[in-house]
Amino acid sequence: MTELNTIDEKEVAKFAAMADDWWNPNGKFRPLHKFNPTRLKFIRDNVMEHYGITNHSKPFDGLKLLDIGCGGGLLSEPMARMGADVTGIDATEKNIKTASAHILNSDIKIDYRHTTAEDLVKTHAGKFDVVLNMEVIEHVNEPQEFLRTAMKLLSPKGIMFIATINRTAKARALALFAAENILKWLPPGTHDYDKLVKPEEILPILREDENASIEGPIGVSYNPITDKFSLSNDVSMNYMVVFKR
Repeated sequence: MTELNTIDEKEVAKFAAMADDWWNPNGKFRPLHKFNPTRLKFIRDNVMEHYGITNHSKPFDGLKLLDIGCGGGLLSEPMARMGADVTGIDATEKNIKTASAHILNSDIKIDYRHTTAEDLVKTHAGKFDVVLNMEVIEHVNEPQEFLRTAMKLLSPKGIMFIATINRTAKARALALFAAENILKWLPPGTHDYDKLVKPEEILPILREDENASIEGPIGVSYNPITDKFSLSNDVSMNYMVVFKR
């Protein structure tokens, strides 16, 4: 049986060209820097609730966490600082080199690997208490199969987070065209509209696990006046889904 490869080499090359800019808050990954406070709080609150955690200083202490498509480590690092045993994987080797270099002089340890979810599942199926699947599903081939692989990496009582951009006319106009061509937040072509994934294409895959519960989609909206992202009821652009076993 031929192994399915969900990696899109054009997407890998695209992010390799931007890898040196990961930690520049005003650079090519500016939207993720703006989005980070909202998604960090969302992840923290849901993990603490899921596991009944009351330790606020190191809430993720003892948890094994996987950051799929970790990029330069914008999420991996704060997860490690919250106490998690973090594995960060990315199909783009330059991203892993950037992420690894960024923690050289810090007091945190992260297991960064240039690999794919498909390869990791061969040795780590069911090993992770928390799986982050954030802003990556829109950059792969066969997104539903990619999602099934991510589910296999999650432990029997684990929690997974998915964040992406909806495939709507509003998202095409604002999250893609305006962000890339008017606001200049992202290089043109960073996102391919046809690769965006609707919630109704994600939820049926998650429901294949009859013992799991699903929360969302939960909208994420940007306020140009405050220059901040926040959770909302509007899922027509950015949204998140929480998968709990």
